[in-house]
Amino acid sequence: MDFIPDNETFSLWLLEYGPIVLFGLLALEIIALPIPGEPLMILTGVLMSNGDLSSIPTLLAGYAGAICGISVSYILGRTAGTYLVVSYGDRLGLTNVRLQKVHDWFNRFGTWTLMIGYFIPGLRHFTGFTAGMATLEYRPFMIFAWGGAIIWVTTFLSLGYFFGDYWMTFFDKIMEFFS
Repeated sequence: MDFIPDNETFSLWLLEYGPIVLFGLLALEIIALPIPGEPLMILTGVLMSNGDLSSIPTLLAGYAGAICGISVSYILGRTAGTYLVVSYGDRLGLTNVRLQKVHDWFNRFGTWTLMIGYFIPGLRHFTGFTAGMATLEYRPFMIFAWGGAIIWVTTFLSLGYFFGDYWMTFFDKIMEFFS
């Protein structure tokens, strides 16, 4: 995937522009751009442990980026989700029956999916949108989605901070495998 920046590029951006890059990239990644969020956060954790980035502003930028991304996704789902699925869903095989099944399932299990979904690449891109489309009330959305964001960001920044070099080697091998 040549269009996705590598760790060197992310590192240069983070060193040049600081935590604001983490905020922007995480927000865009969760809204649905193909940005590798976990390796980005592990790299950021490594830069924090080396003293290249301040810990508190970087943590806050990570939390804010993940929360903003999932919130924008929720708002898109709430305002335009049903229209988009009804208008273009037939191209993807989404019928009204399937849409109702997704809606019912999300009303039953969706809040926990918002929290756990961060840890499943690909799923986190749809959870906020689906929550909005399912008209999940904003308060439970905030509790589960924002709580999941804080846990997810803390987990991967901590992995980079405490085990950085080992995890970066691991993720580099995984990225080589998929390229």
